[in-house]
Amino acid sequence: MQINLLNITACEGKVIEVPVSFELNEIEMREESYPITNKEPLVLRIENTGNKVLKVQGHSSISVTLPCDRCLCDVSVMIPIEIDRELDMKLTDEERINDLDESSYLTGMDLDVDRLIYLEVLMAWPLKVLCNEDCKGFCSNCGTNLNEGSCKCDDLPRDPRMAAISDIFSKFNKEV
Repeated sequence: MQINLLNITACEGKVIEVPVSFELNEIEMREESYPITNKEPLVLRIENTGNKVLKVQGHSSISVTLPCDRCLCDVSVMIPIEIDRELDMKLTDEERINDLDESSYLTGMDLDVDRLIYLEVLMAWPLKVLCNEDCKGFCSNCGTNLNEGSCKCDDLPRDPRMAAISDIFSKFNKEV
């Protein structure tokens, strides 16, 4: 969705509220595509604060289906969208690039809302996704999902060089 900012830029103190229907249905990251399962409504508040500077604000959230980092099961994750930006409309596209302003969502007087939301989602992207706090993941030997049950290689040391350390830990656990 594109919003033309020419009318609001011309009137100092003008405030508009725009209900936004973003068209993103999936988030693409690291050559993967993650489906968006739920979108909360978003209303952008755009205010001309003077001197051709616009303040853009809005908040919403989306739910994205991501794989658990340990067992790869699908997990629905809520990602908040908090938009609070100031746009200096006096700058040209070239000046924004030279100032290292990463506002690729602004071209001339057009605000690309989908691009803005996409960038906000990337900044709020979770570092680690777990299906539950005590997810056991996979067995590194046989690949069994340890959340569904144990495997026969649970008691074997994973690396023969670590067998001595495993013995120390197992003796320590028995003493406690």
